[in-house]
Amino acid sequence: MKHIELKGVIRQTGNKATVKAIRKQGLVPCNIYGSGIENVIFTVTAKDLKAITHTPNSYIIDLELDNGQKLLAVLHEVQWHPVTDEALHVDFLAVTEAKPVVIDVPVVITGHSEGVKLGGKLFVSSRKLRVSALMADLPDSLEVDITNLMIGKQIVAGDLHYDKLNIVSPKATIICSVRATRATMQAQQNA
Repeated sequence: MKHIELKGVIRQTGNKATVKAIRKQGLVPCNIYGSGIENVIFTVTAKDLKAITHTPNSYIIDLELDNGQKLLAVLHEVQWHPVTDEALHVDFLAVTEAKPVVIDVPVVITGHSEGVKLGGKLFVSSRKLRVSALMADLPDSLEVDITNLMIGKQIVAGDLHYDKLNIVSPKATIICSVRATRATMQAQQNA
């Protein structure tokens, strides 16, 4: 899986006014926690954070704090402003190479569906799946081949199997489906 660097500045806990002043400076309050480390609160620039939050990709984050501490993390949760869609607060989860990492991985559809060739329409329902694997085994994306997908059929998370990787998303999660269009329904009725 791809890595991305992020620099953070340690901060002290404060009241609402302190946090508001931090956000006015173009910074986003953050928190990192996980097994084996103590909670660390810090800030990152909103611009640097957008490289992680405004992309379909998933990353392992190489977090470098101004006190010299270097941590590996994954994006855990983001609180968004309801109107401006700016990140208000971000939680990171510390990870290690020895323990499995749970992360959302983008789904890439490959192949040309037989159902689409017959006039059906492809609907992609899930763009990411939550998976668990050791850091070395995490893929950048999950390929889903739809070549044999016919009209009225679907692919669910339970249908997918990958080496050295467990799919944590519910097995009934629909990845994609091919549905009949009005034109194909009328063609079947006229035949």
